[in-house]
Amino acid sequence: MIVEDQAILAMELELVLNDLGCDVIGSAMDQAGALAVADRERPALALVDVNLLDGVTGPLIAQRLVADYGTTVVFLTANPEQIPEGFAGALGAVCKPFDAQTIKAVVAFAEQFILHRTVGQPPRRFRLAPWLTTPPADLAPHSG
Repeated sequence: MIVEDQAILAMELELVLNDLGCDVIGSAMDQAGALAVADRERPALALVDVNLLDGVTGPLIAQRLVADYGTTVVFLTANPEQIPEGFAGALGAVCKPFDAQTIKAVVAFAEQFILHRTVGQPPRRFRLAPWLTTPPADLAPHSG
């Protein structure tokens, strides 16, 4: 699923994803459209811009996709400062502009996470969400 308000970029992403053999189940330019597509199609992966036609709603969309559908979300953004501190459950983020090779590497990384729930070496230009690099409290080493 693609959530991007720049139509040309959304079309380019769709072409790259199709070349990878991905089924693009839908595209949206705002929160309402994204949630309608997700409700109908239940995406495994969503590439979500942070700042959309209806404002900085990408993080809200990410939270809903992760919580309601178990979707793996990757943020796409020209404004990394707008990504919430905890990444709203997203796997990570790619800063715009990016090229097809970056998207291909990010999709392969996300696919490994979706299929095996493992995190390998992040691709170049991909910022991994902090929740994936911090061990849970019950796994943290104990002093004493």
